[in-house]
Amino acid sequence: MKNKYVSSILSLSLCAAIAGCTTTPEKTVEQASAEPTPLANDYPTRDRVEYVLNCVAQHGGLTYITQYACGCKIDKIAEKLTFKEFEAAKTFTYLSKGQTGDAGGVFRDPAQSKDLRKRLKEAEAYAEKNCFVK
Repeated sequence: MKNKYVSSILSLSLCAAIAGCTTTPEKTVEQASAEPTPLANDYPTRDRVEYVLNCVAQHGGLTYITQYACGCKIDKIAEKLTFKEFEAAKTFTYLSKGQTGDAGGVFRDPAQSKDLRKRLKEAEAYAEKNCFVK
């Protein structure tokens, strides 16, 4: 029971740290369309948290270092790719590895798939280099 409580607190803390705690007033349609959206801010909180938790699991479990580095990593990826591009690249990567032969070729062979997978790989390498202490 205590582990569940600690895990819940850590998850909520992580979510709050990633999402931030401030609110902004709503904008009109004209204001929203006039201002360009920064790449780093178009990632939904749920997807950021999911990425960080998966990253933490891949890097040996929850410690302050892995939590901070994985939060940094998704921020660096967000600097390079919009969420739409990130999501498409993840989907192409997952589906191209999941099927072999002609069935997987539909996801593996198109130019868009190759470009997005390459850009995701470059963004992850950039993020890994900038966020993790070696």
